[in-house]
Amino acid sequence: MTSGSELRERFAASLMPTYGVPPVALTLGRGCEVYDADGRQYLDLIAGIAVSSLGHGHPALVKAVAHQTATLAHTSNLFVHEREVELAERLVGLLGGDAKIFFANSGTEANEAALKLVRRAAGPGRHYFVASDKGFHGRTSGALALTGKDAIREPFGPFGMDVRFVPHGDLDALADAVDEHCVAVFTEPTQGEAGVVPAPEGYLAGVRRICDDTGAAFVLDEIQSGIGRTGRWFAHQAEEGVRPDVLTLAKGLGGGLPIGACAGFGRYADAFHKGDHGSTFGGNPVACAAALAVIDTIESENLLAHATVAGEILAEKIDALDHPLLVGQRGSGLWRALELTGPHAAHVQEQAAVRGFLVNAVAPDAVRIAPPLVITPEQLELFTEALPTILDAAEAAATKEQ
Repeated sequence: MTSGSELRERFAASLMPTYGVPPVALTLGRGCEVYDADGRQYLDLIAGIAVSSLGHGHPALVKAVAHQTATLAHTSNLFVHEREVELAERLVGLLGGDAKIFFANSGTEANEAALKLVRRAAGPGRHYFVASDKGFHGRTSGALALTGKDAIREPFGPFGMDVRFVPHGDLDALADAVDEHCVAVFTEPTQGEAGVVPAPEGYLAGVRRICDDTGAAFVLDEIQSGIGRTGRWFAHQAEEGVRPDVLTLAKGLGGGLPIGACAGFGRYADAFHKGDHGSTFGGNPVACAAALAVIDTIESENLLAHATVAGEILAEKIDALDHPLLVGQRGSGLWRALELTGPHAAHVQEQAAVRGFLVNAVAPDAVRIAPPLVITPEQLELFTEALPTILDAAEAAATKEQ
């Protein structure tokens, strides 16, 4: 069997260095546990960045993908197939009706579709977009133009579109930025890549109100927060009466297979004309079958309630810890971040892996925790019991570097 060090050497020699060389080479997953090329076991607390909703090797997902692959693996968008129609119908039902769906292959592509959709609907009188500082919507040119992270955005400009950024959660700043010339407001209910940073209570309702007053479209990026991650099908459902004009999904929808979705409501459901947009692989039968298995399993195993309860248990145990590196935690459901007192996240991630836990240093002072929705309280307790030792080791590593 190839060792982890050998795989990393081959990785470095043959792949572009966009990710550096990841420190762990995984070969096998079972449930919420994964194994590396050297046989070490880890508790997976990041789930492929909030993707593997059902963990690894879930029987429902395996069965759905194997059956669909053997039946009809691809059609392109030149033909209709039942899995695509069925998945669109399910999503429309979960979203409350009055919507239509466009399927893509990723969250970035879903946001590109949303960008074109609202541009098509706006007409010539509207010419600029508003997005949030530190927000993340993807890395292709359109999605990157809307991404408020200078380090990844600025090297690739100019983008050929006017995007104005406001602080996330600041309704006064948003109201000042949006007028009758604004095409759309793009935002996240919680900023995932900024470190799982929730907006203030009532923010989404405020965005809805500002968009209603000005006629701008309200586009909500639920790529990381959707499909049960926060204990609801969609995070915006925590605020009664809030509905965006366009909503984008990906990540957890496919349970590990690549799929994205752009949902348009009301007049945005039919704003695209024939030929306005397309995707060769979008709505792929295998990816749609996987997504249907994810939705069915979340329903049948009551994983929305489980994500809420398990997330609260995780939060309580973290909040109960007293450590000089730890402020506490933030987030909802099974989407949390450890808040640190300084730029210690990389050391925490490294020391967690040494002790058999995979987490993500999403920001210098924040460690993201987004495990499979099927994780048990007992598995989460293994992590919280080990966390003081992990933090001690991270503190020692930081001290040694000084």
